[in-house]
Amino acid sequence: MVYFVESAPRGVELIRKNLAVLEVTANFKVVKRDSIRALQELASSGVQADFVFLDPPYRLQEAYRQALDQLSKSDLLKPASLVIAEHHKKFDAPEAFATLRRSRKLVQGETALSFYRMS
Repeated sequence: MVYFVESAPRGVELIRKNLAVLEVTANFKVVKRDSIRALQELASSGVQADFVFLDPPYRLQEAYRQALDQLSKSDLLKPASLVIAEHHKKFDAPEAFATLRRSRKLVQGETALSFYRMS
């Protein structure tokens, strides 16, 4: 099961269009919420993720921190879950968020991916 979380109406519509073009008709849910509320709701409904990919807008560094902080305290993650957070390469992403520790950082062009696992 894949959960796509997006707060912007245009983003939600684009996700739905892309899924339709790819003929994906099952095993997904598009959640129109801000990321923090969506993470809380998914965790409280018993969802546990193998992978979480975060891609907040580059200018919203505080949203990046809040989402990772929320995840680190959440039941959404399993012990072996992997969290991948995309951010601008110049953003000094913290090495740790409570129980989440960065295990790798990959930089390509202006973008970086930070990989976090439970410690």
